[in-house]
Amino acid sequence: MKFENITDRELSWLSFDQRVLELAEDPSIPLLERLRFLAIFSSNLDEFFMVRVATLMSKIENEITAPNVSGFAPQDLMNEISESTNALVERQSKVFHDDIVPKLNTEGIEFLHLDDLDKTELSYLSKLFVDRIFPVLTPLAVDPSHPFPYISGLSLNLAVIVKNPVTHEEFFARIKVPEILPRFIATAKRGSTRFILIEELIAFNLQELFPGMVIEEHYTFRITRNQDLEVDEEESEDILLSLEAELSRRRFGPPVRLEIESGVKAKLVDRLAMELGISEENIFHAPSPLDLTALNKIADLGFPDLKYEKFRSRTAPALSEVDPQDSDLFFAAIRQGEILLHHPYESFTSSVVHFLQSAAQDPHVLAIKQTLYRTSGDSPIVEALIEAAEAGKQVLAVIEIRARFDEQANVRWARKLEAAGVHVVYGLMGLKTHAKLSLIVRDEPRGLRRYCHIGTGNYNPKTARMYEDLGILSTDKNLTEDLTKLFNQLSGFAPQSMYSRLLVAPRTLRSGLTERIDREIENIKVGKPAGIQFKLNSILDESFVTKLYEASTAGVKIELLIRGICAVQPGIPGLSENITIKSVLGRFLEHSRIFHFVNGGEDEYWIGSADLMGRNLDRRVESLIRVDKKEHHQRLQGILDIGLSDQTSSWELNRTQWIRKSVDEHGAPIRDIHASMIELYTRNR
Repeated sequence: MKFENITDRELSWLSFDQRVLELAEDPSIPLLERLRFLAIFSSNLDEFFMVRVATLMSKIENEITAPNVSGFAPQDLMNEISESTNALVERQSKVFHDDIVPKLNTEGIEFLHLDDLDKTELSYLSKLFVDRIFPVLTPLAVDPSHPFPYISGLSLNLAVIVKNPVTHEEFFARIKVPEILPRFIATAKRGSTRFILIEELIAFNLQELFPGMVIEEHYTFRITRNQDLEVDEEESEDILLSLEAELSRRRFGPPVRLEIESGVKAKLVDRLAMELGISEENIFHAPSPLDLTALNKIADLGFPDLKYEKFRSRTAPALSEVDPQDSDLFFAAIRQGEILLHHPYESFTSSVVHFLQSAAQDPHVLAIKQTLYRTSGDSPIVEALIEAAEAGKQVLAVIEIRARFDEQANVRWARKLEAAGVHVVYGLMGLKTHAKLSLIVRDEPRGLRRYCHIGTGNYNPKTARMYEDLGILSTDKNLTEDLTKLFNQLSGFAPQSMYSRLLVAPRTLRSGLTERIDREIENIKVGKPAGIQFKLNSILDESFVTKLYEASTAGVKIELLIRGICAVQPGIPGLSENITIKSVLGRFLEHSRIFHFVNGGEDEYWIGSADLMGRNLDRRVESLIRVDKKEHHQRLQGILDIGLSDQTSSWELNRTQWIRKSVDEHGAPIRDIHASMIELYTRNR
């Protein structure tokens, strides 16, 4: 496979974040939602540097020069990332300052400077600074007796140059902007929608922090540190203790990015970069304010006309007549037939949460087995597991304590569950457990019956309101037997288990999907119906890129719906002419995975937790479930059809460039996918 036929992972990821930014630039989207997309763009970029750029910088520091599968040597890729990031940050700043802020001002949400305020507001802020801000601040000087201070990752800082009026010596000082205080401060009274930045208020009062010194310069800056974790499981006697130690060390990861306010003198930037050990390609200048993740708080303001219209998810029809307090009726509904769930259009709480709460409270339930990758801070699911254990039920929780950026929370849950008597395990050595599984064993008049849930998303009720995901509730004997085997593998020793309705990574998922692509190739060769449709978060694995090119060359029509990273390049003559790729971003985060194979006319559909990336296929426990009911096939095909349709808004990939289509040939807006899905589910209540 030629380098030029595989898109680089990091550059494709930046293209994804560019699509998020394009939503912030879209004037048809409500203003506060555009503001939230700016915050999401910034948060995405933070994580990108903390993990992906950090890994790339490690390669550069170790003098690795070999090109990756896309043909980029590490330093060349770093240069490309730097150039692309600078361009994106410039666009972000422009849309914020020149478009969104002026429009918000006309709606009564004002971003101001101290010069814009009246006497009442200035008096209020002066008192606020003295009473609430000044006592929290800690100026840190740099001189022979004070070394350059440690700067925590993602913290916002004021750099101050002060001069001794007697000796005329200049000194550097750093003030950390307290994260515990609001970033945007209402100017006069509670509920005000006139705001100034806390760093501007601190800067205005710098003389109070350095009495007797002359304030020469001040500017804001922010650094990003390497936040990737490295835990050697084979050398660890207790992975929980090892992870806790690594989390403590992670705070001190090396800097990978310096963001600094525009207009700062070059010599000041050079000094800061030297102290932090940051090279020029990792320095990014932007107008104040830095760190637009804080805009989420403004986006939460109570201005309904500036937000998406409120949406309330429905209860899945099969559960709509069930009293959630009546566990007998809840389980009876599942016995009536397998239930396909589509979140957030169908409620996660009235289905998955109630499933586990019913199991915890039902005296006939003997055991609960559950995987947890990410969950909410006040998780009703964890509380249900604790309640079940305290009631004497056998409860197993497979917790992935290495879930990136949720490690600390998962360690706390693990400790809490263990204290309640839950059997807590951490999956298989060297593999993250990413599969989304629940299994319940219930004692019924005809004997033990097992119930299960398999999903594409995390057991997190909060994100389930924003993430588009699929799930199945079932009591199918073949499926529950599969889950029993899989949980036994996760908690004990059962590496050679065979499955009926599951493909499980790392043993059978890669080979199972490859066999099905090969089957489509053979079908097209002998004149049988053939075709492939995948809905994924990402496709990166080189062998699957190659396999899809092979299928396209054979004449198989391939339609991909990819939210994030995409290494496949469609439309290459003689290679990928039969591949089309679209991407959907918007109100909800597209998170479900669907695999559809035409299979000679006997359509086969799979859903699950895995993307086509090496980590999902080889380094994680993942599961895909074959969906068997014809009515569920129709629903899954409907999801694919609306995402792939030319009549709904999306981005289409043209070799390596994503082209947005949000208007028709006459310039009129075309249907928004999420609005269309809301309308569909609302109409079918």
